[in-house]
Amino acid sequence: MKRNFVMTGPETLDVARDAIWTIVIVSSPLMVVGLVVGVIVSLFQALTQIQEQTLIYVPKILAIFATMLLALPFMADALHSHMLRISSRIIGG
Repeated sequence: MKRNFVMTGPETLDVARDAIWTIVIVSSPLMVVGLVVGVIVSLFQALTQIQEQTLIYVPKILAIFATMLLALPFMADALHSHMLRISSRIIGG
């Protein structure tokens, strides 16, 4: 017996909203750290009058990498729970 399930407009919007919220939750620690490090380095450049444009990249890359290592379990858990919600929608029809 073959059953055809059609996804309605509100269900599509619900899945899209959940996916966007998951992206925001997963990426926010990295974005916040990048923002804070960028402000600190810019403040340091303004106080010392160093006008090197490439100075900001190395501290930002290192800080984001360290944050990624620390936040990886949280990020994986958020993505895992999102996948479980999508799977339950697929299984449930």
